Amino acid sequence: QVQLVESGGALVQAGGSLRLSCQASGFDFDSRAIGWLRQAPGKEREEVSCISSRNTSTYISQSVKGRFTISRDSANNMVHLQMNNLIPDDTAVYLCATEPHYFCSGLGQYDHWGQGAQVTVSS
Repeated sequence: QVQLVESGGALVQAGGSLRLSCQASGFDFDSRAIGWLRQAPGKEREEVSCISSRNTSTYISQSVKGRFTISRDSANNMVHLQMNNLIPDDTAVYLCATEPHYFCSGLGQYDHWGQGAQVTVSS
C-alpha cells in the first residue's frame, strides 16, 4: 500500500533552516506527483509545494516563494523540502502527499498523505 513517511521536523528560531524529507513506498514513484502540504491550527490546509513525477515542473506557494525549494530523488524514492529563512507563520504540521497524476494538479487532487512532521518556528 502507499506509504509516505516524513522526517526532519523540529523547533527552530526565526531565520533558521530545516530540511524535510519524505520517504515514499508502495507505488510507482515515477508515475505520481508529490507535494508538501501544511496545516496550522485554525487555518486552512495549504499546498506549499509540489513536484511532478519526472521532476519536469514544480509549484511553489507565493507564501514561501524564494525561501523554500522542493526536490526529488528518484533513486531513493524521496522528496525533500528545503526551508530557509523560516518565520513564525511557517509553524505547522507539514504533510507529504501524492496524487494520481504525472503533473501537479492542485490541493484537491491528493489521495494519500503521510502522518506529518511538526515544524515550529520561534520568534
